[in-house]
Amino acid sequence: MDTEPLVALDPAWPKTTLAQATAALTAAGTKFEMETVTIGGIPTRVWKHAPPSLAWLIAASRMHGERVFTIYEDERVSYAANFRAVAALAHALVAMGIGKGDRVGLAMRNLPEWPVIFFAAASIGAIVVPLNAWWTAGELEYGIADSGCRVLFVDDERYQRLVAHAPDVPALETMIVARASGPLGDGARRLEDLIGTPHGYASLPDTELPGVEIATDDDATIFYTSGTTGHPKGALGTHRNLMTNILSSAFSGARGFVRRGEAVPDPQPKTYLTVIPMFHVTACSATMMGSIAAGNTLVFLRKWDPVRAMEIIEAEKVHATGGVPTIAWQILEHPDRAKYDLSSLEMIAYGGAPSAPELVRRIYTEFGALPSNGWGMTETMATVTGHGAEDYLSRPTSAGPPVPVADLKIMDEDGVTELPIGEVGELWARGPMVVKGYWNKPEATAATFVDGWVRTGDLARLDEEGFVYIVDRAKDMIIRGGENIYSSEVENVLYAHPAVTDCALIGLPHRTLGEEPAAVVHLAPGTSATEAELQAWVRARLAVFKTPVAIRFVPETLPRNANGKILKKELKGLFEDRAAA
Repeated sequence: MDTEPLVALDPAWPKTTLAQATAALTAAGTKFEMETVTIGGIPTRVWKHAPPSLAWLIAASRMHGERVFTIYEDERVSYAANFRAVAALAHALVAMGIGKGDRVGLAMRNLPEWPVIFFAAASIGAIVVPLNAWWTAGELEYGIADSGCRVLFVDDERYQRLVAHAPDVPALETMIVARASGPLGDGARRLEDLIGTPHGYASLPDTELPGVEIATDDDATIFYTSGTTGHPKGALGTHRNLMTNILSSAFSGARGFVRRGEAVPDPQPKTYLTVIPMFHVTACSATMMGSIAAGNTLVFLRKWDPVRAMEIIEAEKVHATGGVPTIAWQILEHPDRAKYDLSSLEMIAYGGAPSAPELVRRIYTEFGALPSNGWGMTETMATVTGHGAEDYLSRPTSAGPPVPVADLKIMDEDGVTELPIGEVGELWARGPMVVKGYWNKPEATAATFVDGWVRTGDLARLDEEGFVYIVDRAKDMIIRGGENIYSSEVENVLYAHPAVTDCALIGLPHRTLGEEPAAVVHLAPGTSATEAELQAWVRARLAVFKTPVAIRFVPETLPRNANGKILKKELKGLFEDRAAA
């Protein structure tokens, strides 16, 4: 069973069951109507009215006209201006000989140029390869070579990193550099020579996109996985994968109104503070695709800083932000929060990492904003489940139910036996958001993608209504003397302590027990707690064997990769003084 609701809900809620709300929203003739099509030989439920391609979506975005699409410092780019830049760059790529199926790399921080490059390449049928801007030069070289990029777009920082490394990538013909700080080497070109700067996009010629036939299930993107072990794998996504997110996200929002017994309002453009890197599917697919359809404004930060974020929320009247839970925690716990008017916030959403129930409660009670989360992964191009409003407040440890075009099941270790409701096993998912497989890795593809299902590697359970509860990554589960310890369960209890603002549970080797749990904790500013105090806090709420045998305190929030996942391997060094018993 889930924890009790975190806040008092209207006794009359819900006005409809989950099944009734889904049936009403997906009825024939509605926006969320479904149909069955064959994808890769497998009959699959899809959104009937999803846009057919990225090219169609960006062309339709012209209807938003002078509505601001992106804001970065003093640069404000309208939808109309953005499209002019996309069309101009698309024609430039065609002139360079780039065509359908060619890979176009993109490695830069969140800038107004990022969506321009993304849509310019995708609209001519090229495969966009968003590379992790946090990667080292060697890691970038791997991604460029593995995907076979012919053209690479970079910002100045990535250019300097790669030039110093002198990468050997024979397929790469051209590097195009945005915001270069100095002269460029042989073969490199300035992006500004092709389309100018964001300030000038509105004055570019008003031209159409090149005429390229694109099918819904054509290849569109290669997003690389986190790569926590070995080289990262490139997940090969389609136009349908990305377009599915638009209606999946909208459906989850509409369901909250129906569950409340209210009419679903017409969508109104919102302003989002986008703090997750665009090279991650959460930002690119789950956030940007739906935002373009709705005419939202995306505000970019040069780098995450809670004070700068609060300044922007106040100045731009931001309606929504989030990304990973630590962002919400840092704003909530900041000693200067009261100095800023954050009343415009309506929603704080996140994915990519589990969140503690205490965070859900505080977002609602202190911001007056509705918390929202969901579950997905690079291999599902983000959204598979959506969770928000009263459903989230009443089931704070769940990631929500699957969207109607997705299915979930819990499988035993044998990969054959489906487990009953309530039992923990590996989560499998299927639907039109699941990618084709891994780029040039047939063995890994065969091991992960089975008859339309993706094996997620997450340990989870389902309840009677289909809500999923992610309990751990399979590789992160700690087994102490034969007893399973799910890290999220212990972490949630630690988060509930008033002093804890960030934490992680890891396993330490033990000669006879196999493993023992240990925790790394970051305390909120101005608070204090001791190891013994936190151990007693956990012991009072969970079985004794789940209590951390050691707790280390760190002055900063815990290290994470760009997807928001805590780098637990880096934390084990904090316990070197504890020799294996």
